[in-house]
Amino acid sequence: MKRLTLILAIASIATLSTLTMAQSEFSSGLIGVGVVTKDLQKSLDFYLNVIGMTKVGEFDVDEKFGKSSGLTDEVAFHVDILKLQDSPDANQWKIMSFGKAGSHPMPKYIHDDTGMQYVTIMVNSLEPFLKRIKKHNVKLMGDTPIPLGEKNHFVLVQDPDGTIIELIGPLN
Repeated sequence: MKRLTLILAIASIATLSTLTMAQSEFSSGLIGVGVVTKDLQKSLDFYLNVIGMTKVGEFDVDEKFGKSSGLTDEVAFHVDILKLQDSPDANQWKIMSFGKAGSHPMPKYIHDDTGMQYVTIMVNSLEPFLKRIKKHNVKLMGDTPIPLGEKNHFVLVQDPDGTIIELIGPLN
């Protein structure tokens, strides 16, 4: 019995050490997402006025840095930084435009293309979102809102470039 307890204790310590080591590789638990849009103003309008994000900053990347970093082939660009909340512990949604349409078709469903297809945003109430969606003539996808369990509902919309935004929360 003592031997089994010792083996379990060693296994637990090894598991915790592995978890701690994996977690310590990151200096932050946040993810910044870079989104290239066809029309920056349309996308800013959607994310600020429909979704309700806040612009918290912006920056420019010049041709030299674009080339040396591998981001572009000497093309300068501007980035607007948005967040759901103006807080240091909120993820960044960085949008930029090169003034051209994407090379992939506009998806109708999440299985239409590869890569990032949708983003989930948890909300306190869907009511203000549904009002803004209607006010800005944004089409709801499917038969949403639809119930998700006892309390929450599920709403799907697409941004101007086709990224699906999933909003989850109570109706009121």
